[in-house]
Amino acid sequence: MVDEAPFIFSDLSLSRRLERAEARGGVEFVEARAAAEPESGACWTEVAGAYAMFDAVESPITQTFCLGLFETPSDSDFERLEEFFKERGAPAYHEVSPLADPATFQLLNGRGYEPFEFTSVMFRPLGTSARAAARQDSGVSVRLAGPDDYELWAQTAARGWGEFEGLGDFMLGLSRVSARREAGLSFLAELDGRPVATGALSIWEGVALLAGASTVPEARRRGAQLALLDARLAYAAEHGCDLAMMCAQPGSGSQRNAERHGFRIAYTRIKWRLRQ
Repeated sequence: MVDEAPFIFSDLSLSRRLERAEARGGVEFVEARAAAEPESGACWTEVAGAYAMFDAVESPITQTFCLGLFETPSDSDFERLEEFFKERGAPAYHEVSPLADPATFQLLNGRGYEPFEFTSVMFRPLGTSARAAARQDSGVSVRLAGPDDYELWAQTAARGWGEFEGLGDFMLGLSRVSARREAGLSFLAELDGRPVATGALSIWEGVALLAGASTVPEARRRGAQLALLDARLAYAAEHGCDLAMMCAQPGSGSQRNAERHGFRIAYTRIKWRLRQ
């Protein structure tokens, strides 16, 4: 699928846009958790241009984004970030773009951090083809979930993970919060009138972050996720976005599917933790 948009290079400017969009999505989640569950202690702070977020000790939201992208961090900045997590009993995790200031990696190594997780950060330009992309031939209908649908959306999302022991309940908790993000958008796919798949969308300064993909086992390979992708890209284009982004495990089926539908890998992001 080719758009009329100019070619976009994977550079510092692009990384700043993508990483800030994902960071803002995390902030929306943390603020939704704090509103729904004040006792959780969910909160966030900004240090040297990096967003540090605490949702729960075991939550994937609990980490930093944008470290070294907007400002060069110092040892004292790292100390502030580490103290933020230590006060809440959480490990200090930093997800860092390879386009961050080189001093960031020197400090990570010097302070005893090690890489332990990799993510393919992908993007595609949006233009008129995205607005016209929605398909009507799969039998799957997609709609934007409203407040009355939030629990249905969360239950459907969790069912997609229910085959993995212990993960269904965990994802249900995350999905209930995600559905209630103030600026978040939750899309529900239905097949023969039954909810079968979910997708989420966050928009920040022209970047549309796609996440929350889940399909119930009995409805897989029926086109639900493709319909959700089309619907979200069309919504994003219609609401002024010029870029869409997705993240996936390198070499995964999710990455391949994204590449099939016009996404390019911008870079591989690395997640760091303190050595034990």
